[in-house]
Amino acid sequence: MSCALCSAEGATRFFVVTGGPEEVGVQICATCQTQIEGSLEPDHWRCLASSMWSQEPAVQVLAVRTLGRLAEYDWARDLADQLWLDDETRAWADNQVTGGGHVDSNGAPLSAGDNVVLIKDLPVKGAGFTAKRGTAVRGISLVQDNPEHIEGRVEGQRIVILTKFVKKK
Repeated sequence: MSCALCSAEGATRFFVVTGGPEEVGVQICATCQTQIEGSLEPDHWRCLASSMWSQEPAVQVLAVRTLGRLAEYDWARDLADQLWLDDETRAWADNQVTGGGHVDSNGAPLSAGDNVVLIKDLPVKGAGFTAKRGTAVRGISLVQDNPEHIEGRVEGQRIVILTKFVKKK
């Protein structure tokens, strides 16, 4: 059997793709599973250029989520920009099982005091500067009444940042 993501031949495992309309999964290799659950080796994921076009929505969702985690690389952003998903699959890809808490762009839970990195340039309203992609924000605070907002210091100013624009370090 071959991996649904990287097409590696050999043993595969059933991997559940969370956040969907029902419990759905795909057969992936141990390398892909280990990296999805941990840190990504960018060169391994160039395979998404072909697997992202799979007819299986679960494979598309994994591809989109993985490309989102690799957004610091031009080739990954280019692939993500090329991919078109129907509304239902896009909603699934954007939906992370969170339990209602604060999560980063990859669905990783955020806690007060965590360190994050910006995944895109963000103009800071009222401060007259742009927080650049790759900027580390240390010791964040959670906005208690809004799970999509965190607070942190960038260039000496305390700002509110949308969680979809950060990646946990």
